[in-house]
Amino acid sequence: MIILKSPEQIDLMRRSGKVLAQTHAKLRELVRPGITTLELDRAAEEYIRSQGAIPSFKGYQGFPGSICVAINDVVVHGIPGSQRLEEGDIIGIDIGTILGGWHADSAQTIPVGEISQEAQNLLATTERALWEGIAQAQPGNKLGDISATIEEVAKKAGYGVVRDLVGHGIGTKMHEDPQVPNFGKRGRGITLRVGMTIAIEPMFNLGTHRVVLDSDNWTVRTADGKLSAHFEHTVAITASGPVPLTTLGEERF
Repeated sequence: MIILKSPEQIDLMRRSGKVLAQTHAKLRELVRPGITTLELDRAAEEYIRSQGAIPSFKGYQGFPGSICVAINDVVVHGIPGSQRLEEGDIIGIDIGTILGGWHADSAQTIPVGEISQEAQNLLATTERALWEGIAQAQPGNKLGDISATIEEVAKKAGYGVVRDLVGHGIGTKMHEDPQVPNFGKRGRGITLRVGMTIAIEPMFNLGTHRVVLDSDNWTVRTADGKLSAHFEHTVAITASGPVPLTTLGEERF
């Protein structure tokens, strides 16, 4: 069941999203060769709680961290620990917050020092696909318009689009209806309506779209060991168009 939100409820989600966006900004400043993913996790949790919010990932279905980390060939859901970042790595950081009972969810993939041109292109293309997908989140459009737009960006670049993991609705729960795939056909799926709030999150791989699960039952990697990138925003569909709720600005389309 899709739960539509009032403007007042969307504003509450925006407040949660602002805490999340500020957390991302702080972690981006900390990302450097030598830092551990556990240090990033602790910094995120400390800041989120200092703002009166809760890190929504911590304890979710037993997940031990406040953030998910994804280094190089990890797609999503890596557990923070003792691994130190190295020059040339890329790290995806996925964060969820709850403030006043409302969830926000956002991810970005960050270069560690100087990265290869191949990695730069992957990051830039995946982030562009996110924004092009968001631009399709207009009332009256179909869900497939978002999905197809994201897939088209990946195909033009020759990247694999992860199919086993998708975006989702979000609100008083982290995961609500509908699912938001990063692949599909235009004009298909449900009609987008004012009041819907969704997390749009393209995941592109340099090689195959296929993924494998580590023995920890959390960490998802590319099946061929090639790089993966992940970008995500929580987005509200309003009468005036899509509004990202997990940025520091007031982007509108």
